[in-house]
Amino acid sequence: MNKIPERITDLRVYRDGTNTLLGVADVTLPPLQSLTETVSGAGIAGEYESPTVGQYQSAKLSMTWRTITEEQIKLAAPQSHRLDMRGVVQVYDAANGKYKQVGVRIVVQGPPTNNELGRLGKNATSDGTTEIEALYLKVQYDGKTKIEIDKLNYVCVIDGVDYLKETRKILGV
Repeated sequence: MNKIPERITDLRVYRDGTNTLLGVADVTLPPLQSLTETVSGAGIAGEYESPTVGQYQSAKLSMTWRTITEEQIKLAAPQSHRLDMRGVVQVYDAANGKYKQVGVRIVVQGPPTNNELGRLGKNATSDGTTEIEALYLKVQYDGKTKIEIDKLNYVCVIDGVDYLKETRKILGV
C-alpha cells in the first residue's frame, strides 16, 4: 500500500457534452467550504464553529486561458454550462517500483460569474480567466464517484455516504 500520487500528467476540459477541447492552460477547482454558525451558550466552555451538514458556501471554478478563444466567449453566455475535466494522475507504487496511471474526472455545472478576456501582447499568452459558480460538482477517482454535490437538488454524497438523504425525505423532495 505504498502508493504515492505524484502529479497530474495531463488534462483535458470539455464543455456541454461536446468533444471540443477547450484551450485552457489550467483549472482551479471549487473549494468545499461548509456553511457554518458559531455555537455558544450554557454548557459550552467558549464557542465553536458548527458546519451545516451537506451545505456549502458559494464555490467557483476558475479557468485560465492561454489565448482568447471561441470557447471562452461561449462560456460568457449567462446560462448554465457543464464542464467535464479529465486528468491522468501518475502514481508510483513503491512496493513494486512501477508507475500506474489513474483517471480523475471532475464535472462542474453552473453559470458564469466572471469572464476576463485577459491582455494582448506580442508573443505572449492572454491569460484570461473564466469563473463558473459550481451548483453541481462530481469528482470521480479511478472510475469511482467520490464526491457528488448538487446544491439545487439536496444531494451531498461523499465517499459513498449520502449526507442529505434524510433531509430530502423529511422535506418530501
